[in-house]
Amino acid sequence: MQRHFRGRVWTFGDDISTDHIIAGKYLGTTDPNVFAAHAFEAVNPAWAKGVQAGDLIVAGDNFGCGSSREQAPIALKTLGVSAILANSFARIFFRNSINLGLPVLECPGLRRKVNAGDVIEVDMAKGEVHLPDGGVDRFNALPPNVLEILEAGGLVAKIRAERAPRRT
Repeated sequence: MQRHFRGRVWTFGDDISTDHIIAGKYLGTTDPNVFAAHAFEAVNPAWAKGVQAGDLIVAGDNFGCGSSREQAPIALKTLGVSAILANSFARIFFRNSINLGLPVLECPGLRRKVNAGDVIEVDMAKGEVHLPDGGVDRFNALPPNVLEILEAGGLVAKIRAERAPRRT
């Protein structure tokens, strides 16, 4: 996982629930590729086919509300979404995303400053978003322990790496 991203923006509004991200009818599988193929199907049926690795999601308030389902961030990570930037997140979605290695960044007001298709740059360590107009939007950078989880690829990967025997 890198700390600096440059990607195309996909925009969403407020109160995007985990049901919007992946409908409950797909929860009978554990295949991440099935989740990915149907991401945002109810909101934009062509979205999963249009998103490309490295793209970014910028959303309004309360992104990831609703059911506590890990399948939602799994779908987005499997598609190659680099990060999700939103005014705010449902807390369980925030934790699930971090634990799965998907960066989620609270950037209040950013949604009003970008449009779908814009290309922006994000520096997680500095807490900066470089906007298409040349401006810089700032957000609270993630704490070092959270960055470590993301860099490891998620919480389970971090714990496995820490427990792995060290070769000298």
